[in-house]
Amino acid sequence: MAEWPFKKTVRYAVCGIFFGIVVQTGFSQKLLIPMDLKQTDHLKAYGIAFHALESEINVEWLLNYRGGAFMMNASESIRNECLVRGVTCDMLSSADVVAVYQTIEDNNMESILLEKAPRVAVYTPPDKKPWDDAVTMALEYAEIRYDKIFDLDVLQGKLSEYDWLHLHHEDFTGQYGKFYANYGRTSWYIQQQKDYEAFARQMGYAKVSKEKLAVVKMMRDYVLKGGFLFAMCGATDSFDMALAAQNTDVCDVMYDGDPADPMANTKLDYSQCFAFTNFKADMNPYNYEFSDIDHPSSQGVILKSAEEDYFTLFDFSAKYDPVPTMLTQNHVSVVKGFMGQTTGYRKPLLKDNVIVMGEDASIGAAKYIHANVGKGTFTFYGGHDPEDYAHQVGDPPTDLSLHKNSPGYRLILNNILFPAAKKKPQKT
Repeated sequence: MAEWPFKKTVRYAVCGIFFGIVVQTGFSQKLLIPMDLKQTDHLKAYGIAFHALESEINVEWLLNYRGGAFMMNASESIRNECLVRGVTCDMLSSADVVAVYQTIEDNNMESILLEKAPRVAVYTPPDKKPWDDAVTMALEYAEIRYDKIFDLDVLQGKLSEYDWLHLHHEDFTGQYGKFYANYGRTSWYIQQQKDYEAFARQMGYAKVSKEKLAVVKMMRDYVLKGGFLFAMCGATDSFDMALAAQNTDVCDVMYDGDPADPMANTKLDYSQCFAFTNFKADMNPYNYEFSDIDHPSSQGVILKSAEEDYFTLFDFSAKYDPVPTMLTQNHVSVVKGFMGQTTGYRKPLLKDNVIVMGEDASIGAAKYIHANVGKGTFTFYGGHDPEDYAHQVGDPPTDLSLHKNSPGYRLILNNILFPAAKKKPQKT
């Protein structure tokens, strides 16, 4: 992978005359927020880092050092925020800081400078239910500022106002999540379909699938121009499905009023996709599944119990592959699995440039993937809620105060800080 142009902090030698100069000149104290097992609240720690950036305090993200610790100039206000939010922090002397830098220099570690709080948008429908989105819950719990946007905002060109975009668990194919078999006669499903169809007509589209495709194309362009896209569960493969099926019809009559194209799977254009290739659409309108990308399939047998289900994070070179290293920072390397409409990805269906960052090797499923597209990036994370193994429609939202050290939720929050490390273009 090509080296991303991040700004790396200057590290200091701990020997000879230079060390004496550093100490004698009162090299400033630092505040360290450890992210290893000693951290009392990993999730709120990300909020502290975000708060520091909003306060124009630079943050060093110490990749692979104490679980991906954060370090910044000592600040009474930030220290107080840590106390209020229940986040563990330590004061470091100048000698301690030099020792930290030396440890980083000598090991598979790196220090990445975060300089500006990213502008965060969550693409979410106005009728979002409490069970809908782990990312929104993570942002709320971590106290990270974000804006909610939906189709009208996207179509009006507002994506350019944001550095980072998360896709709520939306079905971009126009099949309403393929919930018809179980929920097609419920009042909320019927009303949602009426609302979506009315909006599509208002915007000049004959079908919801065509309106959603227009939204996906604008999101694609947002990434190509340098945006950071993050999605989970069904928003991942339905995004690529919408792009691949733009010249055919995968929606059956109960979704758009006319039958699907029986030859749709021969007309999919994989060159349009971000992550996946050579997949086949699930043309059964009653199946709770978009395609054969999902593994294990929602239509298949249960391969593992909740107690047996884990995936493993890969170990990357912090100095040469800082991007996947950043996105996999954690205090453990083995993470509890969790299900969703799209739980994981069949590895043979991944494009060659896609980096697998987490996988369940026992069943050949990628769980957590990333790649560059144009000037931007995308990250896809399989499953619905890292702390609710088999989340069902109508279940109460997860109480993150009971999971404040969740490794699965940490992976979400790694992505939110990722854009802060992007080097700004030089003016010409």
